[in-house]
Amino acid sequence: MSLTEALMILGGLVLAGILAQGVWSSRKASLKRASMVPAALPPEPGAQDVERIEPGFDHTAGAVEHRDDSPELRMLRKRLPLKLDALIDAIAPLKLEAPISAEVAIAHLPPTRRAGSKPFMIEGLNAESGEWEPLTPGHRYGEFQAGVQMANRTGALNEIEYSEFVQKLEGFAEGIGAMADFPDMLDVAARARELDNFAGQYDAQLAVQLRARGAAWSVGYIQQHALQHGFVPGVVPGRLIFPAAEEGAPPILTLTFDSQAALADDPNQAALRVVTLAFDVPQSEPALEPFALWQKSAKGLAQSIEADVVDDHGQALRDEAFAAIGGELGQLYSALEGHDLAAGSAAARRLFS
Repeated sequence: MSLTEALMILGGLVLAGILAQGVWSSRKASLKRASMVPAALPPEPGAQDVERIEPGFDHTAGAVEHRDDSPELRMLRKRLPLKLDALIDAIAPLKLEAPISAEVAIAHLPPTRRAGSKPFMIEGLNAESGEWEPLTPGHRYGEFQAGVQMANRTGALNEIEYSEFVQKLEGFAEGIGAMADFPDMLDVAARARELDNFAGQYDAQLAVQLRARGAAWSVGYIQQHALQHGFVPGVVPGRLIFPAAEEGAPPILTLTFDSQAALADDPNQAALRVVTLAFDVPQSEPALEPFALWQKSAKGLAQSIEADVVDDHGQALRDEAFAAIGGELGQLYSALEGHDLAAGSAAARRLFS
């Protein structure tokens, strides 16, 4: 290689470096950062996943992806023992000739209590108190009952899932010397479809987007302002939650952004222009006023981070739009309550999960 050629190559590399530095400097200058990123973030209470949909009541529950076994839901189940409910569970009684200890029953439990995408539970009738309860060491039970959930946000219980439930329960019954009486599969499947149709009509998750008016935000910038408005970091990367006061209850609101930005090597160099604020209607009690908090948080955060409040189509949401949504929300609450599935109740939280 001649000296002239070598100098030309070297000059090209220097020029490329100058251009790259210029682009990097420009990007750094256009990104809003937190003045101080918290060194330690508080842990998240029990929560549930919320998928984003346009604000309004299209009731298209099947149009979004739902995850019904998130870490937050497992935490919720541990903190709040669930009970079988004939409204949403297909229940099979198990009869015994004589009471047995909880330890014997627990030793024969199926390794997993799921049938496909549907959870199932086993309860015992306490021989002393006469109350149905989760299996508790030290107690004795005169009979058992098991129930598989007939619907959730993955859809209705189908014949394959019901057959898996029966198979697992038969193994448990054989182990403890019980006789199981299973509901007819076709009847259960029909009830499951009916319940799923109902859930599809009355499921609603409201969301708005906050879009940057000017410079993009860093992850730390979003976190800092969200913490000032009562949010805490969530379990899932790219999500913060507004927790309920009740221990183990789902969050009232969620604030989400691109999870890839949260997982980046340096999250505070990731440029964000959109965050989503949402609440899951069936999961929160109306007494907590989640809609008012959702509206207040949207306006407050938008002012703090210099954002516009828009729907999924980029249309600005004014006060009259929130008022219209609030009116429909009241009707939805009434409908759920009329079907014994009041928003925030244990049955509603299970069905809409």
